[in-house]
Amino acid sequence: MVSLVVTLGSGAMDIYSQKLAEKLDVPKVYTDIYQRIARRLNISWLSREALKAIREDWSFVKALNKLNGIVHLPNQHLGRYGNFLKIPYIITVHDLIRYFDLKGYGTYIHRPNFRDKFYLSLDYKGIKKAARIIAVSQATKNDLVHYLKIPGEQIKVIYAGINHTVFKPSPHLSNFEYPYILFVGSEHPRKNLPALLRAFKRLKEQPSFKNLKLVKVGKAGGPEADFRRQSTKVINSLNLDGEVIFTEVISKEDLRAYYSNAECFVLPSLYEGFGFPPLEAMACGCPVITSDSSSLPEIVGEAAIKVSPHNIEGLAGTLEEILTNRQLRESLIAKGVGQAAKFSWEQTAEKTLEVYKEVEGSFS
Repeated sequence: MVSLVVTLGSGAMDIYSQKLAEKLDVPKVYTDIYQRIARRLNISWLSREALKAIREDWSFVKALNKLNGIVHLPNQHLGRYGNFLKIPYIITVHDLIRYFDLKGYGTYIHRPNFRDKFYLSLDYKGIKKAARIIAVSQATKNDLVHYLKIPGEQIKVIYAGINHTVFKPSPHLSNFEYPYILFVGSEHPRKNLPALLRAFKRLKEQPSFKNLKLVKVGKAGGPEADFRRQSTKVINSLNLDGEVIFTEVISKEDLRAYYSNAECFVLPSLYEGFGFPPLEAMACGCPVITSDSSSLPEIVGEAAIKVSPHNIEGLAGTLEEILTNRQLRESLIAKGVGQAAKFSWEQTAEKTLEVYKEVEGSFS
């Protein structure tokens, strides 16, 4: 028997576990442990919060060890607990973003402090000890093989899904009376928002795009850095005050309307383990531009225009083409709806259940 750990929260990795819980008829363990992990990033070892975390972590490990059979840890940051489990476990890895920050390969989110380095190291040791690993994209599997030296046969690629009852063309208008480009996501360095802002600035220099705005949906990021201040600094330096609209977190219904009414959706990320927003945008009938890096090309297929995340000129030119070429827009919209339809939570759950049965068989 496999028990699924379900993390409470509204992030992409939380939604993954919650959607599996909806679709799978298996025992579930509901917890807010991952929310607490995220909230405590960049705190000191000597803080009261750090001591409280140790007690809570140990309680969580004890609770898992009381389960019978096998446990499924639904994201890589629960790998730290795998090191202390007496029962076999499956783990889903969504990306190695924090691994790259840990190793100093770049700043994708934030350079970890001493405490975070310790915990992140435990995460990646825990991944290696799993009975089976689920990767949400081929790109993530390739990273696990390359960076963590995990044998490919230990890893099963199972794409995440999107909610097609929510994400579909909306009859409702957005709250905006002007044309807009849409960006959905955090303001972590890996999201590459400054590149989009610089490309947007080039468009705004043309009189025909005088009324065009950039709408940015989602929280700035976690507590480990002031990501909004970094974004605002770039906006001010480009004299784009009043041209970029921040909406923070919005309802699914509003998000659907924002996607459906946007001129286009843009995600110029340096790294994505999967990338939900491009598929959500496609499902809502919105043309998509993404970068040609990490998992994005395999997720969007031929249904989006892919550009180098480092090529500001190329991104600006692509934006202009989508905004002015009706035939191209209609072609992308039609392809996008078909591409998004390939990703469903029913399919994710079905393939995950196959992994459960394989692992159960190996321990019976």
